[in-house]
Amino acid sequence: MIRNQLDLNTFHQKYFRPSCLQALNLRLNSYKFFEPFYHQTYDQIQLPSYLTEKPDETLINYFSILREAENLLGRSCGTVGEARLPFPIAYNFLSKEYQKRYSYEAYLNSFAGIGHTSLIKLCRVPDIKGAKKFFYEIETIVSFKGSSAEYFGYSYGFMKLIHQQDGYRISDIHQISEDFLCAPYHGWDHDGEAIVDVKFGNWCKLVKKRHPTIKDGFIKHIYFEGNDGADYCLIFFTLTNGTDIEIAQFRKSGNENWKQIDFKPEENCLTN
Repeated sequence: MIRNQLDLNTFHQKYFRPSCLQALNLRLNSYKFFEPFYHQTYDQIQLPSYLTEKPDETLINYFSILREAENLLGRSCGTVGEARLPFPIAYNFLSKEYQKRYSYEAYLNSFAGIGHTSLIKLCRVPDIKGAKKFFYEIETIVSFKGSSAEYFGYSYGFMKLIHQQDGYRISDIHQISEDFLCAPYHGWDHDGEAIVDVKFGNWCKLVKKRHPTIKDGFIKHIYFEGNDGADYCLIFFTLTNGTDIEIAQFRKSGNENWKQIDFKPEENCLTN
């Protein structure tokens, strides 16, 4: 069955998705979008302004461009997706300041072995300094160099955006590969509730009573009453491999409003 006989979502789910999570980066599917950028280098490209008008839309458009980008390092099965055409376009989503620290060559090399990218989670997260910060998780088809063997890889990380005259731009990217081998045998530090009990309870003697976890999809809110008389809330995101990642901490004393904090039990409790 050829591609144009299927709608994009069905095609994407059938051939590129081992997980049941809905892919979010299914925009910009027409060749007409990419056509003006043929034969242009990254420093010749001017992004259409509609791509970067809103923060979350900017990132969905960014990952939609990268969806069918490939840097397969010698693996050959004919043309794969849009080949390397998307990379110079996507590089222009980075701010000029970030590009000074992150060359195009280094950016392209960061996709070594990647043949397809699905954005499966995207959520703005609180930032104690007020930055526009987003959590993301991606699912990629990865090829071993010099081999026809391929596997699905998962990564997560954080991106920061700044607003410039020509729209939003990415000012920082942080990405971590997920562990599926050791994660099934993981200890307490992969579980949000256990992290609270151990770090804030056993280490810091701060937990008076932990309340039942509130879950909303992959998001966990864990509340506890502190022995200092304050209330605490920790937010965790659950990755595809089951690991909980701490996203933010909040504290409230009495009738005060919740205030974001950055309390490090490793530094404040274990070293004192």
